[in-house]
Amino acid sequence: MVTARTAVVAIAPTELVAAMARTPLFEGASSETIARLAERGTLRPYRRGTYLFHQGDPSPDVFFLVSGRVEISSLSANGHRQLHTTIEAPQFFGELGVLGGMPRSAAALALEGSTVWVVPAEGFLGFLAEEPAATRALLRALARQVTAHEAFVEDLLYLDLKGRVAKRLLQLVSPSLDELPPDGAVVPSIVTHADLASLCGGSRENVTRILSELQRRGIVERDGRRFVLRKISGLARLAGVGGSSG
Repeated sequence: MVTARTAVVAIAPTELVAAMARTPLFEGASSETIARLAERGTLRPYRRGTYLFHQGDPSPDVFFLVSGRVEISSLSANGHRQLHTTIEAPQFFGELGVLGGMPRSAAALALEGSTVWVVPAEGFLGFLAEEPAATRALLRALARQVTAHEAFVEDLLYLDLKGRVAKRLLQLVSPSLDELPPDGAVVPSIVTHADLASLCGGSRENVTRILSELQRRGIVERDGRRFVLRKISGLARLAGVGGSSG
């Protein structure tokens, strides 16, 4: 298991503030407000395959992904791995454990060389106390997470596995599904069959069979290690979502 970090790297304060400004937490916030939080943290680089934290660890920090990709996953009591999400920069994560004073409910793994800005819990909570607008933005972000979880449970109840696979593929390109992507959209993240099975609540074998069928029908294809969504309307019908692909 890889746990060592890479050599220290640097980032200009203005670049860090600009990256943070692109996240929902700082929607409408001034550069001065963002800088007050940025100055409370430290920069940490991680090699590919490095764990930023493990499930069950204490939660002393909040993380801001400056560059790279981080996978969030957990293990059940019987050893079943559940992929929760793949985080792309720029984005905050790890705040739930800090807010609740609880151990980490999942592990965070660097999928590639990644740089994170780490803010101690005390500094992050102090910032929220000083900046009510940031607190409201965080509550909105948490509400979106709850809504997404409720939607996942609903999908398990009302969509068959093929429908869930189709919906997850669409969401990997357009997370909210407010607007469907065009035909030929490429899934930006590298997602394995096992990853997709975990995201859909199915077995890898069954998901592989479904993907093979979608490829035979020309709905999905592979370009190297990435999925290409050739027929958005076909995926939308299977997923039970509205709209058209223009």
